[in-house]
Amino acid sequence: MVDFGRVLTAMITPFKEDGSVNYAVAEQLAVHLAEQGTDTLVVCGTTGESPTLTWDEEYQLFQVVMQAVAGKALVIAGTGSNSTEEAIAATTKAAKIGVHGSLQVVPYYNKPPQAGLYHHFKAIAQASPGLPLLIYNIPGRTGQNLQPETVARLAEVANIVGIKESSGNLDQVSEIRRLTPTEFKIYSGDDSLTLPLLALGGSGVVSVASHLVGKQLQQMIQAFTTGQVEVATQIHLKLFPLFKALFATANPIPVKVALNLEGWDVGSTRMPLYEDQDWVSEKLKVVLTELSMI
Repeated sequence: MVDFGRVLTAMITPFKEDGSVNYAVAEQLAVHLAEQGTDTLVVCGTTGESPTLTWDEEYQLFQVVMQAVAGKALVIAGTGSNSTEEAIAATTKAAKIGVHGSLQVVPYYNKPPQAGLYHHFKAIAQASPGLPLLIYNIPGRTGQNLQPETVARLAEVANIVGIKESSGNLDQVSEIRRLTPTEFKIYSGDDSLTLPLLALGGSGVVSVASHLVGKQLQQMIQAFTTGQVEVATQIHLKLFPLFKALFATANPIPVKVALNLEGWDVGSTRMPLYEDQDWVSEKLKVVLTELSMI
């Protein structure tokens, strides 16, 4: 089975001034991230603004990023949906493009019960049996929490290989770890919880901050896994203000502001994501200056 590594970057989608996808910058950014500590790029997830991308834009992004980082990093395609039929179709098409895995978000808005969630993910997995699937639990956005017992049932499906856990609930992570085999991967969906999640048997992080500090995140995880817990803690505490600043308002508004401050022409977010960016920019300037990044 594919090893997605420790640091998975939830990649932003760059836009031009007219609001169209800037595929050239996406290609450049993908290469940069692969060279700065990212093991796997997660394309068209929450941070990639998937709710306002068309499927055609997403498929083109999958192809552009795949070609850009071939041999340097793996690519997971965000092909989830609150429609099982649509998710199956998108995942099947992404598999034909050649992506290394698929991110499947808990269906949003329609709030299916646990039995519905189980059969939703199982159906998608069975429709693309050769493609590893990573479940994505983010109840703050979907309105429904994937319970540990349901995760444990899904872990029995051959190509459901792990979960991106963004509930913010470490007790839930403990219960998932207790109920699933050790080879089932648990990734933190929150940068600030990466270190404590590692202590609970987690594998790494699907990160926003890795756009800026990918190498440092790799160092932190490596330090922890080699028993240098104090070193890992020091790195975590140093980066903690950045972790929090990147979620000062709705993701990915802050990380796009930060990348623009660093000189990347990634544009702004698509509506309805909108923010008076002056205060976000000022907050990030302070943190990035303290980290000697600008």
